[in-house]
Amino acid sequence: MRRAAVGPPDAGMTTAEYAIGTVAACAFAAILYRVVTSGAVSGALGEILDRALHAV
Repeated sequence: MRRAAVGPPDAGMTTAEYAIGTVAACAFAAILYRVVTSGAVSGALGEILDRALHAV
């Protein structure tokens, strides 16, 4: 017997997959925030911005 084809078996993400994806995105954002606000990166970005503003 054949099953009636309602849709593909993996038509979309389930709620659990959305939750895991959201947690992973938040963790990545937190790590990226920590890196960007660190002293070395903040100083480098400030230096690049200063050079860009004083370029002739």
